[in-house]
Amino acid sequence: MAVDVHQRVPLRGVKWRRLFQYVYPYRGRLLLAVLALMASSSIGLLLPLAVRWLVDTIASAASSMILDRVALALLGVFILQMAFNFTQSYFITYVGERAIADLRIEVYTHLQKLSLAFFNERRVGELTSRVTNDVTLIQSVTTNSVASLLQNIITFIGSFAMMLQLSWRLTTVTLLLIPLLIALGIYFGRKLRNLSTEVQDRLAEATSVLEETIAGVRIVQSFAREPYEVKRFSTAIEQAFSSSMQRTKTRSKFVPLVSFFGFSALVVVLWFGGRQVLNQTMSLGDLVAFLLFAAAIAGSLGTFTGLYSQLQEALGATARVFDILDTEPDIRDNSNAPALPPIIGDVKFNNVSFAYSPSGTSILHNIKLHAAPGEVLALVGPSGSGKTTLVNLIPRFYDVSAGSITIDGYDIRDVRVRSLRSQIGIVPQETLLFSGTVGDNIRYGNLNATTEQIIAAAQAANAHDFIESFPDGYDTVVGERGVKLSGGQRQRIAIARALLKDPRILILDEATSAMDSESEGLVQEALERLMQDRTTFVIAHRLSTIKNASRIAVIEQGRVVELGTHTELLAQGGVYARLYSLQFDVTPNSTLAEC
Repeated sequence: MAVDVHQRVPLRGVKWRRLFQYVYPYRGRLLLAVLALMASSSIGLLLPLAVRWLVDTIASAASSMILDRVALALLGVFILQMAFNFTQSYFITYVGERAIADLRIEVYTHLQKLSLAFFNERRVGELTSRVTNDVTLIQSVTTNSVASLLQNIITFIGSFAMMLQLSWRLTTVTLLLIPLLIALGIYFGRKLRNLSTEVQDRLAEATSVLEETIAGVRIVQSFAREPYEVKRFSTAIEQAFSSSMQRTKTRSKFVPLVSFFGFSALVVVLWFGGRQVLNQTMSLGDLVAFLLFAAAIAGSLGTFTGLYSQLQEALGATARVFDILDTEPDIRDNSNAPALPPIIGDVKFNNVSFAYSPSGTSILHNIKLHAAPGEVLALVGPSGSGKTTLVNLIPRFYDVSAGSITIDGYDIRDVRVRSLRSQIGIVPQETLLFSGTVGDNIRYGNLNATTEQIIAAAQAANAHDFIESFPDGYDTVVGERGVKLSGGQRQRIAIARALLKDPRILILDEATSAMDSESEGLVQEALERLMQDRTTFVIAHRLSTIKNASRIAVIEQGRVVELGTHTELLAQGGVYARLYSLQFDVTPNSTLAEC
């Protein structure tokens, strides 16, 4: 079952120490940024006092010389603050980007270690979102939000202290108005946060429709379902629009209310402070400075509310990312496991049984098979009988539930996975090419291959001629998943890739299915070259392609029910003979004569 990317993850499991370990290696730069931030914030607290000095100077100075000096001093303070702000911004950004890059690499590296079972239970879009969007949200927690929090704490405490020093009476009046603003912020902040989450969920649903229809555009067009998909996407977008307007309506109420009460508080402070100025118990400069400090406190309170929302969102993202990092791979090397030495390809299934989960239904039951070095063992049987599952156990995409698989006498669970898979080649039914060039895709089989080796592999795979017919030859970009090539061309490139790898064990999973006769002939010829002197497992529904296999194993409901050569199995008149007669529209009694 796919896991919903928008599911709520408990935040109590997030460990702050673990989160900030990604910042720790860059603590020197972070410390420099924090010192610059503290200096900048401290200078910011001096600015209202400097303005007070300027106002009082204007009110009392007899000449402009003192005013000029004050103005120049203020300009110098601004320049100094600008330098500190630049230092803070640059190093905070550096630390954040560097830490996030490290986290992304760690998550991606960990994903590469996880088994197929993990990916079978999750959507590609979910994992992509975690590596990109969720990790980006974490950046605000590890750097920017922390810096903003520290800056606003300094501003809040410093401003409050200066307000008390300037006028404790006016500070008391101001404090009576702050709780109302806080209450408004909390009330509307919660509503806006919930509505923002709803908007994101609606947009995610629309994005899901978009991804599905673009990926399956051929199916959409073949069924002429464009109007249906347009309606489905439009409905999702309209729902997102409706939620967005609800959020806008709430915000439209919130901002005017806060502005009204904020300006009302300003009027009260001006009225009360103005009376003190008129009574000469407070200077005009003190009143202006007090107002600037009060504005700084109001700004800090607003920032704290925003930071709280960001923190909740980022902590959810952190929990989701750590959920990936905490997922242990099902397939892993045993401690001190040796590398599998170069093999000759003697493969044995020793009473192998398999289920996808400990409590699940068994897919394979007591499989006993032996493929000798260089032998071609074909696997046939009805769809869902367990053929692909069986060959997926050889490279340890999954581990057996019971029994064992040995290669040259080595239990594959006792050797390093990488050394095992490096000696196994797979040509699947659905060939996946990466969105690079033809040459890059072939070189994937051996990253150190020379151009001559790549061309030789392509020639052996019957791919060289069509590659050379492209204007850019081996530098031709194949497009995402090889979309610019035909099925037969993609398959031959996959065969060339496998040839370049030069594996001792080869797995062919329906490698010639769904092809025209000409492409199938070219692919089959290339496969015969690839199979030479290799232990080969062939899965095929078209029995005509496996007549010459060394032996054929018939799999039915997860069991080997028949084993022998093509001729032997036809003579038995069992499952294989029945399948053969159905495919070639012949009676079981006539199959031997035709062979």
